[in-house]
Amino acid sequence: MASPAERYAAAKRRNSDTAFTAFQSLYPFPLDPYQIAACEALQSGRGVLVAAPTGAGKTVVGEFAVHLALSAGRSCFYTTPIKALSNQKYNDLVQRYGAEQVGLLTGDNSINSRAPLVVMTTEVLRNMIYAQSASLRDLAHVVMDEVHYLADRSRGAVWEEVLIHLPDSVTVTALSATVSNAEEFGHWLGTVRGHTDVIVEEYRPVPLWQQVLVGQHLHDLFVDDAQSQINPELTHRAADEARQERWERGQGRGRQRAKGRRGGGGERVSRPATVRRLDHAGLLPAICFIFSRAGCDGAVEQCMRGGVNLTTDEERKQIRDYADWACGRLDPADLAALGFDEWLFALERGVAAHHAGLVPLFKEVVEALFQSGLVKCVFATETLALGINMPARSVVLERLVKWNGEAHVDLTPGEYTQLTGRAGRRGIDVEGHAVVAWHRGLDPRALAGLASTRTYPLRSSFRPSYNMAVNLVATTGRERAAALLETSFAQYLTDSAIVDIAAEVRRNDEALAGYRRSMQCHLGDFADYAALRDRLNRLERDSDRRKRAERRQNTDDGLRSLRRGDIVRVPRGRRSGPVVVVSTASSDPALDPRVVGVDLDRRIRRLGAGDFPDGVTAVGRVKVPKSFTARSANSRQQVAEVLRLVARDLPGATVGGKAPTQLPEEVEDLRRRLRQHPCHGCDDREQHARWGERYHKLERKTDGLRRRIDSRTNSIARTFDRICSMLGGLGYLGASGTEVTAAGHTLARIYGDTDLVVAEAMRSGTWNTLTAVELTSVVAALVYESRGGREESAVPRLPGGPAGEAIAELLQTWDRLKQLEADRGLQTLPDADLGLCWPLYRWAKGANLDGVLWEADLTAGDFVRWTKQVIDLLGQIAQAAAGEPLAATAGAAAALIDRGVVAYSGLRE
Repeated sequence: MASPAERYAAAKRRNSDTAFTAFQSLYPFPLDPYQIAACEALQSGRGVLVAAPTGAGKTVVGEFAVHLALSAGRSCFYTTPIKALSNQKYNDLVQRYGAEQVGLLTGDNSINSRAPLVVMTTEVLRNMIYAQSASLRDLAHVVMDEVHYLADRSRGAVWEEVLIHLPDSVTVTALSATVSNAEEFGHWLGTVRGHTDVIVEEYRPVPLWQQVLVGQHLHDLFVDDAQSQINPELTHRAADEARQERWERGQGRGRQRAKGRRGGGGERVSRPATVRRLDHAGLLPAICFIFSRAGCDGAVEQCMRGGVNLTTDEERKQIRDYADWACGRLDPADLAALGFDEWLFALERGVAAHHAGLVPLFKEVVEALFQSGLVKCVFATETLALGINMPARSVVLERLVKWNGEAHVDLTPGEYTQLTGRAGRRGIDVEGHAVVAWHRGLDPRALAGLASTRTYPLRSSFRPSYNMAVNLVATTGRERAAALLETSFAQYLTDSAIVDIAAEVRRNDEALAGYRRSMQCHLGDFADYAALRDRLNRLERDSDRRKRAERRQNTDDGLRSLRRGDIVRVPRGRRSGPVVVVSTASSDPALDPRVVGVDLDRRIRRLGAGDFPDGVTAVGRVKVPKSFTARSANSRQQVAEVLRLVARDLPGATVGGKAPTQLPEEVEDLRRRLRQHPCHGCDDREQHARWGERYHKLERKTDGLRRRIDSRTNSIARTFDRICSMLGGLGYLGASGTEVTAAGHTLARIYGDTDLVVAEAMRSGTWNTLTAVELTSVVAALVYESRGGREESAVPRLPGGPAGEAIAELLQTWDRLKQLEADRGLQTLPDADLGLCWPLYRWAKGANLDGVLWEADLTAGDFVRWTKQVIDLLGQIAQAAAGEPLAATAGAAAALIDRGVVAYSGLRE
């Protein structure tokens, strides 16, 4: 006779089998083998990690986890990395289960939060875990969609926090893009979550064909079905271009090189022609990825100037009616500030841009119209590839290089796969097409490597924070918290990586010994001579950097010296030519100088040092009327006409410079010592020197590896201890460091990179006397980060009075905390960026959108996104200060700025 435990297990299996049969009947197509395997693991009570290509249907597995929970009368959370994806998934699940069964929790929306199935951003779940929410008691399943987001530099730590701290009774379904170390990540999941099946699917249900667009002709990248043999026409073309470029370099013909980039082998098809070619080939709808917001907007503008029209009269009417309905709730003045008419003109012709600079409403309209087949071509930045369901027949990449915020870098295989994975709509297309536009320098072999490589590993971005520390100490205790952090994926990877790094150090030491032997010289100690050369080379490079810094300073000085009416010549770029200065740069040396001008086409130009790489001086002068206003088209036309009259007679710009940088005395001393060294006269000196250069380069790399080994051993626990030490010294943890004080419980409610700065400012009482408008401006400094990096941020002005004083005191607090961090070997707090303080101050006082955007030099999308983050932080402050006057002020501040286009929460409300 079966025991009670065996009878229970058998009943559970029967119920699970029934649930799976019912679930399969929901789909009009049979499930793929990998989907069935994952569902079987879930119905057996095991967690799963599913890694599969975009469009392969891995969300079906997540939906089965939902089905299991609801069938058992339990609850399920479905987490996503971004609000837009949460909104999309919420609508999908409402259609299946009904609005009463499904809830939504994001920073913007709270709908039916007590429903048995709740879609939420991962941060919301993390906060619920730390708050020990009652909603966790009946939780059976958590679906973590796009779990590879844990590699995200700024937000990835949240995924690991959730995976580590979820109750053991919760089954996790992790859905990931294809990564090469899925088994490694799955093994870690098994250590923190219990038995986890790893299911990897590399098959794409819609085959993806790799193509190259050369002029008006599409060429297959591969000439065999296995996609292993590269098209020889493309390799021959690349070889011809490389030979031509080497010849030009040898001839020193800069003009010919420039000409070659414009025509001949380096010819690039125009964007209107690209769209027409795709249309002719039946490859629309298409997503054209351009790694620049301005590039996306420019592409739409070019298509409109080129007469591109991809829609019928009936489709145009449908697009217009939908856009009017979607945007009808916004103030007409706000729509004008957003450029609604120009946007709609392109939209009606089936063309649109999609990037973070657009307001969410415009992006959602584009997404909806693209999904319905009315918009045929979208020019997008890579953010479109992250989660939003917008599949296309083809994906076009103009370049294989992108700007990562610090430098131009090549696309990785993972990025290429993520982008091109949008091509091919399951159930609609028999194949997808990944198209790369031919451009000078394109290497077909490198492209083939991107298209075929599957070696892109998932890496952790986990790091302890102040908020995490107080929450962990409060919920688990100090000792247990440290042990939990040591179970992070970051530490797992670190411990396994140290073995590989140590092996590399050993190999490098052997190579260094070989280099030393190869550079031996019969005339003397060549290692000493090589060290002198290495030191000299590095000093000369430093000198070059100083020269560049001097040139930048001269340009800054030149910009600050310009006066209203001065004419400057922008030397290069698509909009090169003369510009009349109508607004001068700030004299504040802490701010990057920028001037505002009008060009020959009556456009307003905001110009900074980046527009004048060789320096700037006035090349002429005209009178600008006192009545001039940049918003007036007539004013701009008057200035442009005056400029046109004098433009022909303007000289080229010249730069007054200071005396050139003198080389350091050490450089001259090193040169003298090199000439006097015995090895300087060796006939084989340069051959020995090449070994010496390799030696010192490898030596520096090896020293860096040794430092990495020293720093990474037990790195997570060591960082946590330093953070706790900092918190103890500031009074957020008690004297023993094992209990959380009242101030610590306040900090536990503040999330974000500036958590400790916020808590310190609240504790100081500085904000207690501020009005709602003033508090809004101060809090803006705690979330904003300009796109060019904080050092590039140009602040036109700051509010005066109490708000200005509070900002000044906030900066002092910030500096004090960063110094305390430095004393403890920490570096977690970002630098302050005040670029949003004045715009949000004006917005809180009721200024219109057009005026705020004009003064802020921000795109509408950026302004809305940052304002929503300020609203979110104000909400945290209100909760943390519950019962105090500051809570009411924070609530009022959030209400002041949550209006107009900011308050519009989107189509999927």
